[in-house]
Amino acid sequence: MLSNCSHPILEGGVQGGPTSGRSHGELTRLRSSSLELREKEIREKGSEILREQLDAAKRELKLKDKECERLSQVRNQLEQELEELTASLFEEAHKMVREANVKQAGAEKQLKEAQGKIDVLQAEVTALKTLVLTSTPSSPNWQLHPQLQTSGTRGSNKHVGGHVRNKSVSGVFPTSAGKLESSSHSIPSVAKEDREMDSILYTEFLLWRECPSLDRSSAFLSRVYREDIGPCLSFTRSELSQLVQGAVESNSLTIEPVAIPALPMIKASSIECGGPRKCALSGLSRACQHRIKLGDKGTYYYISPSSRARITTVCNFFTYIRYIQQGLVRHDAEQMFWEVMRLRREMAVAKLGFYLTDQG
Repeated sequence: MLSNCSHPILEGGVQGGPTSGRSHGELTRLRSSSLELREKEIREKGSEILREQLDAAKRELKLKDKECERLSQVRNQLEQELEELTASLFEEAHKMVREANVKQAGAEKQLKEAQGKIDVLQAEVTALKTLVLTSTPSSPNWQLHPQLQTSGTRGSNKHVGGHVRNKSVSGVFPTSAGKLESSSHSIPSVAKEDREMDSILYTEFLLWRECPSLDRSSAFLSRVYREDIGPCLSFTRSELSQLVQGAVESNSLTIEPVAIPALPMIKASSIECGGPRKCALSGLSRACQHRIKLGDKGTYYYISPSSRARITTVCNFFTYIRYIQQGLVRHDAEQMFWEVMRLRREMAVAKLGFYLTDQG
């Protein structure tokens, strides 16, 4: 019968005894210690890796904190600049609104003033048209043309933006009368004379009347310049004659009487040409009772009665065609034509040396 106290069999089929049991325990302890060492190494390595990851995470957090701080500063700066810009824009907008209100108020005030001036001017123009419609060179309106009155009925000479004449020489040579009449009386109407219309002259006038202007290129004015204005304003002193014609065309010629007692008081700045006894245009020795000024220049020229008559007849012609050009003459074409022919006749007669003198 076998014994129950059998010994364990060692690896390799060797049955171990007490000594082998102890070796097995040592081996087990060695294995466990080896495992513990391995586990310790693994834990240390894992801890080291975790620490590195933690440090990296901390460094990354620090960088992100710095970035967040920088972005926060940028945001605060942008918000401050935006607030300042908004405040500046609001201030500028309010300033522009105030300026616009001030300008609008000023413009409205100026508009009211301008409207008031326009109303006044319209009233004056209406009154002027009323006067002009009743005035022609043959029958002048004395309120509109005070310069056409005789010296006995006038005060001082006034220049009102046109040809200034102290006495009219219209109708310098009445054909049906045996003697010359005073210039302050109405000239006999051309409608009472026997006359026959020249078809060529009338056609040229009608063509000019369709678009009236002072341009001498038209057949009508070209003929008048050639046959009447040029010869009438052709004096011995040709250069001065051209200046006189230019002043008449631009409506800037002034004729005024010579105050004989005031001659010694003439200002030195006013250059006198000719003299009381010599006509500046013809160069002849004549008693000069008038003088002319061209435009705004301070130069005066003494003129004889004949020269004055020739200048004023041309002025009468230009005055009438300006009225037509401005639409102030309400007559029909035939009446206008005959008035123009009468004015042309006056220029021709004045050129021949006939003129009216003041009576008394």
